[in-house]
Amino acid sequence: MFKSISPFGAGSSALTAEEKKKLLTDMLRIRRFEERSVRSYQQGKIGGFCHTYIGQEAVAVGMVSVLGPDDQIITAYRDHGHALAVGMTMNECMAEMYGKYTGCSKGKGGSMHLFAPDKRYWGGHGIVAGQTPLGLGIAFALKYTGKKAACICYLGDGAANQGVFFESMNMAELWDIPVIYVIENNRYSMGTSQERHAAGDSLAKRGAAFNIECAQVDGNDLNAVRAATTKALKHCYETNRPYVLEMQTYRYRGHSMSDPDQTYRTKDEIKKAMETNDPIERFKAELLKSKVLTEAEINTIDAAAKEEAEASAVFAEESPFPPPSEIMTDVYTDATLAQKY
Repeated sequence: MFKSISPFGAGSSALTAEEKKKLLTDMLRIRRFEERSVRSYQQGKIGGFCHTYIGQEAVAVGMVSVLGPDDQIITAYRDHGHALAVGMTMNECMAEMYGKYTGCSKGKGGSMHLFAPDKRYWGGHGIVAGQTPLGLGIAFALKYTGKKAACICYLGDGAANQGVFFESMNMAELWDIPVIYVIENNRYSMGTSQERHAAGDSLAKRGAAFNIECAQVDGNDLNAVRAATTKALKHCYETNRPYVLEMQTYRYRGHSMSDPDQTYRTKDEIKKAMETNDPIERFKAELLKSKVLTEAEINTIDAAAKEEAEASAVFAEESPFPPPSEIMTDVYTDATLAQKY
């Protein structure tokens, strides 16, 4: 039942040079956006919680790159990277984090609640593991309406211990629901390491208890992520049954911006991860070696990403706050919304 995915298959060799360039661009855009978000938070422009995705970019970008036209996505509060990966603009994401009316959720959701139903992206959810039964429901709707599709439901390693996640897996297997639970294992549940908060040698094996196919993946290897996702999607399309993927990755910043990140891991540990296992640097090295891009071309892409991120902060700063008339809107959804998407 449990197996480790090889970093080969639907990998880089199956991509054109332009597609490889886009994947690198997408990862760099997420990295630079998140770095600019950190500055905005430190400047007092972003309130509440803010969980950055720095270090985990290959998971969102790699998975989104192989999704079908009807596949859906839902995630937890560390949601900026997924939002940008599905095609949301930096402007609407940054404006939402600033609480501005031009944000994707009209400034009502903030950092943890980025939504884009038109891009089959159902949020950002602040309750730990609260999105796991919602992802199950979305996948049920896909099966009920006869679509050959799956719902990708992301959660963290800490959420993998929550009871509602186990309830969701149990129902997914019993009812043959095409949901792919993706555990983004960045090694720390808030300030507690995986070794201290999770029994067993693999979070992916959580699925094996329910006879769900599961696999552990190098989440910092873009090619491995694409291969694993392709295999999981094929399984869901053909059987309507669930799948569990554990993406082994690492976050460079604290759990959130309110986390000083000085008490539960060393600076040397973070430095080593950045120098030896950075997902962007690994993919850059591959593209340089295969002569898909030059250093100068990569620097140009990176500079454009930084400029775009900077411009999004300006856009957010200059945007208005929601007017008082909006306070009672969006309380209930339009009944036709689910039918539309």
